[in-house]
Amino acid sequence: MIRRILWLGLGLGPLIIALDAASAASKTILFGLAALSLVPLAWLIGEATEHVAKHTGAGIGGFLNATFGNAPELIIALFAVSNGLAGVVRGSLTGSIVGNLLLVLGASLLVGKGGKIDRVSSFTWLALVGLSLLLFLIPAALAWAGQSSRQVTASSSVPVSVALLVCYLIVTWRALRRHRRQHVSDLPENIEAWPLPLSLATLAAATLVTAFVAEIVVGTIDTFARHAHLSEFFVAAVIVAIAGNAAEHGGAVVVASRGQVKLASEIALSSAAQVALFVIPAVALASWLITPLALSFRPVEIAALALATAVTGLLLARGRSTRLRGGALLAAYAALAVAFFFAGR
Repeated sequence: MIRRILWLGLGLGPLIIALDAASAASKTILFGLAALSLVPLAWLIGEATEHVAKHTGAGIGGFLNATFGNAPELIIALFAVSNGLAGVVRGSLTGSIVGNLLLVLGASLLVGKGGKIDRVSSFTWLALVGLSLLLFLIPAALAWAGQSSRQVTASSSVPVSVALLVCYLIVTWRALRRHRRQHVSDLPENIEAWPLPLSLATLAAATLVTAFVAEIVVGTIDTFARHAHLSEFFVAAVIVAIAGNAAEHGGAVVVASRGQVKLASEIALSSAAQVALFVIPAVALASWLITPLALSFRPVEIAALALATAVTGLLLARGRSTRLRGGALLAAYAALAVAFFFAGR
């Protein structure tokens, strides 16, 4: 049933592009529809990369899955950079990490039946998020001190980004292979891979449509935020972050509902680490082709990342999942969402 809805939802993307070209809808309506259309598009990108991975093998497939699974976030961020919306970029990426650690993991534990999780793997991912947080403090502290120019702060973000990308390539490669093997082993035997040309064509088409839709999202976020009486920061950190990361969100919860909480927690935590160590550095480095982006996260963003990491680590310390712990993670996310709301006012 859900898959049918997602397949039907793919028609939203071309429709929204046509409405925008014809100026046949208000910017507020376009933002809502465009954000909604990112959900089936993100799912299709994830689906296509899974089928590509069946042809390329676990290692390359895992890398492609991590890269293209986060394609909507990358595209949204780069369009926002080109529009001068640096705060929206940082807010959406911060919201993505926090959402994976608290919202996705919390929902997965809540719908799951409980049981053991991979404690070593979980704390490896959390340690990587913690490492990225410490490195983010370098450009952030320069911005807080107010004694460095924007160019200096952006320049300080380059070595931080390079260090995170190197760490991502070295430390997570084996973990991505392991995650991919687990995912494949859980697929039913009768599911066959799409032909490789079809998989690649689907991936390219979905990414292209996502790029056009992301441009609409970025171009209408200001109008939507103003009409909805919400700050751009809140819209980016909560609404855009959830929509752009929909593939991992939905996949983890579905897997957990089938009794595979261990795998669901792996998806949620690894996705958070991928955003911190891959997406954010990639956006920061690519932004130099447009307008240099400084990783000068606001105090509320750094505090939210630290709190989300600490709470998740505390609740997973015993290596077991319960619905009570899932509820606690969701409550923490709700509290941070409220903090984002007031921080943006």
